[in-house]
Amino acid sequence: MSKIFLAPMEGLADALLRDLLTRAGGYDGAVCEFIRVSGTTLPARTFRRVCPELDDGGRTPSGSPVAVQLLGSCPERMGETAARLARLSPHGIDLNFGCPAPTVNRHGGGAMLLDDPDLLLRIVAAVRRAVPEAIPVTAKMRLGVRDTARTLDCAAALQAGGAAALVVHARTKVEGYRPPAHWEWIGRVREAVAVPVIANGEIWSPDDYARCRAVSGCADVMLGRGAVADPFLARRLRRAEGDGCYGPHDPAADWPELSVLLLEFWQRVKARLLLQHAPGRLKLWLNLLRRGYPQANLLYHRIRACSDVGAVAAALEAAAAAR
Repeated sequence: MSKIFLAPMEGLADALLRDLLTRAGGYDGAVCEFIRVSGTTLPARTFRRVCPELDDGGRTPSGSPVAVQLLGSCPERMGETAARLARLSPHGIDLNFGCPAPTVNRHGGGAMLLDDPDLLLRIVAAVRRAVPEAIPVTAKMRLGVRDTARTLDCAAALQAGGAAALVVHARTKVEGYRPPAHWEWIGRVREAVAVPVIANGEIWSPDDYARCRAVSGCADVMLGRGAVADPFLARRLRRAEGDGCYGPHDPAADWPELSVLLLEFWQRVKARLLLQHAPGRLKLWLNLLRRGYPQANLLYHRIRACSDVGAVAAALEAAAAAR
């Protein structure tokens, strides 16, 4: 059976959203937002802040295992940090070689490391040596910085360093999140390495899922923004494995359940953030939801210019009551 994973999404898929999305169903696991490894020693509370699931057996409340992602460019420091993280018994340690953010790339981290396959190998090897064999070490990569000239070299280096699996985001660093995703290149990576390869990038629908798997030859996928835009996508994909039919996306049928999730999200965001920041966090999710949900689009426009917490709450409650 194929596996479906929830991608790490910095600034978007925090522990709260991981909880709600994995509760909606269909996921075999998730990866938390990256933890930046620099020159300072990270205390245990840093790992727990980014991945609070570590205090609950490394699983979301619905039971999905969560791997912790590290981002850094110094092999020694990455190994030391991974060793400290391993004491908290994560379900896995994932290494970020795909982040295209300028603030990360300016310091030589994330996708910029794809210009140096030898350094990739040394980072993975340092982490692999530092943690118990029972904790899998995986890596997430893009196709390169500017082009695909070193894609296969990078994949081979990650495998040689000890990565147990590779997630391949099918775009280069400079392409960012602009379509299309080059799924055929995931297939080339899959053919070049012996470890499992998980396909990632531009999977927004069951049709995308089917085409990505066909083009890449990968059985397993990782859903990113598509999962946030359609919280029930993974569940529909999983159900389709039983009857062979993906079924149509039905916003009217999904909205009652989604509106309840939105209300819970709002209540929990208010409890965690300063009230003035809570509306912005809700709008961030609604902005993606409105791709496929007319109700979310209407709600987004209703609160887009609103910063009053009471008015936002009233709009949400009205939307839920109208289901």
